[in-house]
Amino acid sequence: MTDPVDLFVIGGGVNGAGIARDAAGRGLSVILCEKDDLAQGTSSRSGKLVHGGLRYLEYYEFRLVREALIEREVLLNAAPHIIWPMRFVLPHSPDDRPAWLVRLGLFFYDHLGGRRKLPGTRTLDLRRDPEGAPIKDAYSKGFEYSDCWVDDARLVVLNAVDAAARGAEVLTRTACVSARRDGGLWRIEMRDGATGAMRTVTARALVNAAGPWVTDIIGRVTGTNSARNVRLVKGSHLIVQKFWDGPQAYLVQNTDKRVIFINPYEDDKALIGTTDIPYDGAPEKVVADEDEIAYLLAAVNRYFKVQLRSDDVLESFSGVRPLYDDGQGNPSAVTRDYVFDLDTGGGGEGGDGAPLLNVFGGKITTFRKLAEHALDRLGGRFPAMGNAWTSGAPLPGGDLPGADVPAFLNTLRTEYPWLPRKLAGHYTRLYGTRTREILGNAADLGDLGRQFGPLLFEAEAKFLRRTEWATCAEDVLRRRTKHALHMTKAERAAFADWFDNAAASHRREAAS
Repeated sequence: MTDPVDLFVIGGGVNGAGIARDAAGRGLSVILCEKDDLAQGTSSRSGKLVHGGLRYLEYYEFRLVREALIEREVLLNAAPHIIWPMRFVLPHSPDDRPAWLVRLGLFFYDHLGGRRKLPGTRTLDLRRDPEGAPIKDAYSKGFEYSDCWVDDARLVVLNAVDAAARGAEVLTRTACVSARRDGGLWRIEMRDGATGAMRTVTARALVNAAGPWVTDIIGRVTGTNSARNVRLVKGSHLIVQKFWDGPQAYLVQNTDKRVIFINPYEDDKALIGTTDIPYDGAPEKVVADEDEIAYLLAAVNRYFKVQLRSDDVLESFSGVRPLYDDGQGNPSAVTRDYVFDLDTGGGGEGGDGAPLLNVFGGKITTFRKLAEHALDRLGGRFPAMGNAWTSGAPLPGGDLPGADVPAFLNTLRTEYPWLPRKLAGHYTRLYGTRTREILGNAADLGDLGRQFGPLLFEAEAKFLRRTEWATCAEDVLRRRTKHALHMTKAERAAFADWFDNAAASHRREAAS
């Protein structure tokens, strides 16, 4: 058994990866343990937005919205390659919320968070402004406001990459099967998912950031109790071909007062979501059902001239959001805020046992602030721990001069004049300045190796296996990239065969 680490984090979603990164940067020794792939659960199945949560104002969540709006610009500066501004068009329906109330909410939304970079709200004449062209003539008035798009799975991976660069050990496909207090430490047993091998480590503090599995970790793994709980809420999304012109997204109000986002996705596609349904099944088995698909299509068809059918759905995905249970009956009204439960071995927060910090709730926009607060709660255990630092630090690849993505893209094409613009844009949007690690000394496309799909070359796949814990084809095609959406079934199968063979060869070399 090795010497104790300071912090052991269970859960490779955005909260766990964010906490591991923050802790490693403060000088703590850290192990991050994830039973599947990074971001395989909720954190790759979100609406892919960094936003304040406009509709949360209706539930008087002013502090949460303000914090999220401030974080929106912090994250935009930290990762401009995977987070970028987007304008949202909100057609107004007189049958739902009155126009004055919507405009008042947008006024608060513009001013609560000290907005600096993003443009403010404007009123639209949907019969004259081009943004209204795809909207039915019955809707004449609308509003346009700003929020941000995020590649959610890459946000998680980049936090893990930065944590590892600062000394953390990141373990994927590794299940934490037992954690017990022993002599002022946590004694933790893990199982390698590939080999079945067991490993035991000790840690001075334990963080449970397992998301939908947080209560399972509390009871089954740590053998402790908590008075707090989560409510599992299912959110489903649809992917269809993009059916309007322009870069703008849309936000429509449904007849049940919920709002549905219709966002540009992967250049030529659209992402429609989400639903809010109580869920009590296994989080890993969640799928979109026919009623949800019909619900989302009906919301779109209420407003748009193009009428979508179920046959238009290219793919669907669902995620389980682990919302802190605040006693609200309506899933849409349940808070998106986060709550901590600090267990110090029966002595309350002032006890002297090895601490266990359970994380309940949260949203992708506030993960960085959540991580800061988590480390603050554990500060008494680590008096020599460094100060908060992540608010001004770029994520890997995000150190673009002036946070200017177009300028970097032009520089990249000057350095690699043979690189097609679309491929250069793909690398820039996923890897930022790390693109140079993929391209290296390549002098033409042939130097990137075998081509598997329109923009997928061998060099990128090897980079992801080498630096981002990609261990199977799905890790590459679905989470670290979205190549799967642009490849045929045969192309995906050919890539999977190549990747499995390459991974097996790599394991043999490592063993010899």
